[in-house]
Formats: sequence, C-alpha cells, structure tokens
Amino acid sequence: MSFKTADLCDEHSDNLQIAEPLFNNYGGKTAFGGEIVTLKLFEDNSLVRQQLGEEGKGKVLVVDGGGSLRCALLGDRLAELGVNSNWEGLIIYGCIRDSKDVGEFDLGVKAVNTCPIKSVKRNEGQLNIPVRFAGVTFQPGHYAYADEDGIIISEKALV
Repeated sequence: MSFKTADLCDEHSDNLQIAEPLFNNYGGKTAFGGEIVTLKLFEDNSLVRQQLGEEGKGKVLVVDGGGSLRCALLGDRLAELGVNSNWEGLIIYGCIRDSKDVGEFDLGVKAVNTCPIKSVKRNEGQLNIPVRFAGVTFQPGHYAYADEDGIIISEKALV
C-alpha cells in the first residue's frame, strides 16, 4: 500500500476527518491503512492481545485507552503478535512500551507516548463501538490512513 495522507487530503478533503496531531510514530512501518476495528478500554490491554491474535490483514486496530499516560497498552510481544496476524497497524490513544523493539517490526504504530509500566489484565473493555478522540470519530468498518504527516478517516477505502 503506497499513499501519502497529504495527497489523500488533497483528493478527498470533503469526505475525510483529520485527526488532531497528538500522536508519535513508533512502528517500523510509518505509512499504514485499512479497515477500522475499535477497542475502548482503560489501563487494561487484555482485549488488545485478544484482537491482535485474530487475523488482521487489511485492518487497523484503533484503541481508545482514554489517553492514559500511566501504563502501556502495547509492547514488543503484542507487536510481534500483530505482525504474525497480519495487522496493518495500530492507533493507540494511550502509551506503548518497548518502543525500540516495536520500531523493529513491520507494523504501523501511532501512540501518544511511551511508559515502561505494563497494564492490568481484567479482560475489560468494549469491541467495535464508535470511539472519539483527537477530534474525530473512529467508526468500525470505516477506514483509517496514517503516515508521518497524520491520521485521516474515511467512510470508504481510498487506496
């Protein structure tokens, strides 16, 4: 998949949501996109592990972690699981850890920041509901595209 979010904005600006620039790039793949799968949770990455164990070809996992900076929702082992399950990437409204190792994987990862503390494991959260952060709504079944310039959301596939 080859695209630039700037070009997609130029071509489709009337039909896009543009996320506020809150995120840093951590994955080895800096440009990624695909169909949105959402999780809403708080300081518990149990469902992240569960979803990354599912087939993810052509999909982007969007994790609304409430913007918490107190623990990480993704680390090197979960990133490797995502690669092995063919996920295109993740957008995490929260933190990751093992950022150096995560950057070695062919996986797109956008997150707010890093934190070395692991999350709790209570199996709490919601799957595939609309989530809102960074000024946009991530709707399951819509499409997210991300690169070094930002994140855009579309109701339909653009590339």
